Amino acid sequence: MPLGEMNLGGSLLDDLQVVSADHACLLVPLQLESSLWRLVPGEETLLTHPLHWMVRRVNLEYFPRGRSYWDRHLVGGYLSSEAVVNMFSKSVMETMNWPSISSTMDCVVRPVLGGPDLRLQIQVSSAAVGDASTDSSLFITMLPVLREGDVTLTAQPDLTSPWGNAWHLSLYPWETQRLAQLDLADDGRRRLLLKILKSVCRLNPALRPLKAAPLANLLLHLSDSESDWSESGLEARFQQCIAELMVIWSKGRCTVISNRR
Repeated sequence: MPLGEMNLGGSLLDDLQVVSADHACLLVPLQLESSLWRLVPGEETLLTHPLHWMVRRVNLEYFPRGRSYWDRHLVGGYLSSEAVVNMFSKSVMETMNWPSISSTMDCVVRPVLGGPDLRLQIQVSSAAVGDASTDSSLFITMLPVLREGDVTLTAQPDLTSPWGNAWHLSLYPWETQRLAQLDLADDGRRRLLLKILKSVCRLNPALRPLKAAPLANLLLHLSDSESDWSESGLEARFQQCIAELMVIWSKGRCTVISNRR
């Protein structure tokens, strides 16, 4: 299987995780032949959705199907993110000898089956850490990704359903980098405010479905109109975010606020 170097990523490594350090991502880059595949922007697809890209198989007249390893996951001339996720689920999640792996470590490693994503649960027993009150778990999501220039596409059928061929355009790398750049002159207060908002949402069951992406995007938009990110102005910025979220929620648009990159 032609894969690039895998690495951990996500909010835990970017110091943006809140409440508890209990989840991370294992990024699994797929290596595609540049002469055989083309990443199609969402606006150019039949879906006309800026965050739903597609990966088209090209040059079939010169390089017929079968020349690329990923041709086996073609559906209608496109690389299917759903087929890729299903392949990883069967070849990695369901066939590995997890009890044997766990027996060689001081923790229990097992797949979380039945969900829309590929997740591993790493559970540290109380005996391993010598604390009877400790029984914590870390969840690691395996995330197949495609990268081309500054474009990062992820195989997340839960975000692109019901279109099995669509890939999700991840704005997370750009948003995280942009927040860090803006915070260089403000002692990290945008990132601090993002963590406060994430904590409020995570600790409130009614707000828990609201993920980090729209919150980060909201802060970036607010940065365009507000220049005061001092400690004394943090309360005002927080109130502005809450007011804007209420407007968005009332309109039923609690998704990505825009497709800016």
